[in-house]
Amino acid sequence: MSALTFHWFLPTTGDSRHVVGGGHGSTPGIAAGDRPASVEYLGQIARTAEQLGFVGALTPTGGWCEDAWVTTAMLTQVTDRLKFLVAFRPGQIGPTLSAQMAATFQRQSHGRLLLNVVTGGESAEQRAYGDFLDKDQRYARTGEFLDIVRRLWAGETVDHHGEHLRVEGARLSRLPEPAPRIYFGGSSAAAGEVAARYTDVYLTWGEPPQQVKQKIDWVRSLAAAHGRRVRFGIRLHTISRDTSAQAWAEAERLLKAMDPARIREVQQGLAASESEGQRRMRELHRGGDTGDLEVYPNLWAGIGLVRGGAGTALVGSHTEVADLIEEYHRLGIEEFVLSGVPHLEEAYWFGEGVLPVLEKRGLWRHPAGPRTVETGIVPFAAR
Repeated sequence: MSALTFHWFLPTTGDSRHVVGGGHGSTPGIAAGDRPASVEYLGQIARTAEQLGFVGALTPTGGWCEDAWVTTAMLTQVTDRLKFLVAFRPGQIGPTLSAQMAATFQRQSHGRLLLNVVTGGESAEQRAYGDFLDKDQRYARTGEFLDIVRRLWAGETVDHHGEHLRVEGARLSRLPEPAPRIYFGGSSAAAGEVAARYTDVYLTWGEPPQQVKQKIDWVRSLAAAHGRRVRFGIRLHTISRDTSAQAWAEAERLLKAMDPARIREVQQGLAASESEGQRRMRELHRGGDTGDLEVYPNLWAGIGLVRGGAGTALVGSHTEVADLIEEYHRLGIEEFVLSGVPHLEEAYWFGEGVLPVLEKRGLWRHPAGPRTVETGIVPFAAR
């Protein structure tokens, strides 16, 4: 099996020792944390992720968090190797400017940009940004957008007169080197077609393995029909400890801190979501039921009670978490986008606990080179 790629998450809405609200379908302004999303704190997380061996860090987009482009541009100055998986919405920025911004980011960061294309699953939030297309129209526009951007990155002069986008004589004076890898997720039929034609990595939220396999088979067949192959990634939270009992005790602590009224409020809002992926996440905990949240061995749906978007966590001993990661890998998952509570401490639990287990199994290696036996730290010359 090939080596796995791990990414971490930057909590640009704030961080806490409890689950912070926000995520897909959240109401703008309600998410907050005990630790403000300052450059200083986010930089601390980013440097930790870099040292531990994460390749990149996902930075979300939405009215509930800081702007991803601006924040990550600042964080390139306090990191050396870490890439930034910047989430952005095609409806908010034109394709030519987006292609130019990405090329500039690549040049100034020495190739450390990855792009997470978010079509936008909630019409109400999209309208707040001046976008009045419906869901299917947004996916159609995303397809046009990615077609234009990819052609610009290839050095073409682009004339495009589509249903939703129009450019004439569009061309970049300087091309990105390399072109950023495009990540994309979505569970609807319209999303699958966009993924098959334009994306490099298809991302799914952390459903049980059999459901993930169904998605992989679906997208893989769609991509093959276009003569393409895509990589597959999964978005999960993680609670990893020295023993299984310690990990589940931490999950129980997080659950007990969730206000039942808050759970009802969040679930009421998420029930109105237009996102097929969000519907599937809610089904795992039956729309807010706090009982029996282990939906598959070592897969816990508790995060999704108070947070939109990815709502499941890997929970267990370091070996148990590594086992479930390996199970997903056997299905075809090659990239894992992870987060924890809080993000700083949990990065250490995973990086110092789970990654060495996977390294011994030959499934992972530090992207900066081998670590010394004495310290476990990558020699500076190898960074």
